[in-house]
Order: sequence, then structure tokens, then C-alpha cells
Amino acid sequence: MARTRHRSLDCSPGCAVEATLQLIDGKWKGVILYHLLAEAPAPEESLRFNALRRRMPNVTQRMLTNQLRELEADGFIHRTVYAEVPPRVEYRLTERGRSLEPVIRALKAWGDAHAAPAVVSTADAA
Repeated sequence: MARTRHRSLDCSPGCAVEATLQLIDGKWKGVILYHLLAEAPAPEESLRFNALRRRMPNVTQRMLTNQLRELEADGFIHRTVYAEVPPRVEYRLTERGRSLEPVIRALKAWGDAHAAPAVVSTADAA
């Protein structure tokens, strides 16, 4: 089911936050943006689809494709397809995507400081 997108960000107090979160929500969008920022620091640098997939081993190919399409539709990334055999597809951040860098870096810093590390139970350890 398609989500309703905000047409403007002036609907009510807090609405800009809601609209922003709607644009970057999704289990993998933040991670995709982080990897594009971390691995391709220069604006002209890009990552291939399989390079992104290797950095996120728990994402399915379909989910990664869907999340990339949404990020492209929202203007955060640019997709380049090269007419080769086999086809080569690369992704890079747009200026709009790069504008999220402080947000993504702040989320990473907060997660490093506050997210609980995975706890290994004794049953898993055995």
C-alpha cells in the first residue's frame, strides 16, 4: 500500500519532523544513506548495487531494490545504469541526500552511545 506523502511542511507544529521521518523511514534507508556517505565521501563517487548489498548482509535483494527506488523517487540518491553486459548500476547521493549527513551521523553517534549491544544468551553460546 502506498504511503501518503506530505505536500507541504507547514501543516502543524511537529509536522516537519513527521514529514522528514516519513521520507527516511524504512528499516534500511538510514543504513543505505550511511553507507553511501561513509564509502563514497566525494559527491562524484558512487557504490554499485552489490557493494551495498555486501555491506548489509541481512537485507534481501528485493528489499534493497525497493528502498533504493524510494530514495531515488524522493531525490536522495541518483541511479546510473551503464549499458554493459552484464548491466552495471551505481548509486550516489544527490545534494539533497548529502544534506542529511548531519542527521545520519547524529543517529550513528547516538546509537554508538546509547543502543544496547546484542546480548548473547547462554543457550546461544552453547
